[in-house]
Amino acid sequence: MHRIYLDNCCYNRPYDDQNQLAIWLETQAKLHIQSMVLDRSIELAWSFILTYENSRNIFSNKRTAISKWESLSSVFIEKSEFIRITAHEIMATGIKAADAAHVACAIAGQCNYFITVDKRLLKLNDSRITVCNPIEFINLLNDDK
Repeated sequence: MHRIYLDNCCYNRPYDDQNQLAIWLETQAKLHIQSMVLDRSIELAWSFILTYENSRNIFSNKRTAISKWESLSSVFIEKSEFIRITAHEIMATGIKAADAAHVACAIAGQCNYFITVDKRLLKLNDSRITVCNPIEFINLLNDDK
């Protein structure tokens, strides 16, 4: 079974301007991924950094809706020395600290896929995890069939 990690910008995608086709398509793919989590055909990982970032969302409706996914996750990733070291390695590639922490958490949580809509993060090439956007993830799963 595939284990995935959605970063904070991915969770927030449905709240972005849906009049842009690319955003709408990513939202639809992200919602499909969430339905796969609900029917347990994929595993969802959650982390301390997701909890922290979501707690800082100024919109309580978004914060509440996103936080529900923590209880639906199969794995919770706590802070660790491995994550700190891995995040620093990732930051050396030009990725910002919080984004690097997300990727490090996904690696620590033994996720197969790190799913994001952040264009800078999508350029990250790390042999320990596949980085993709929601649409690419759906396509990768379809290729596996």
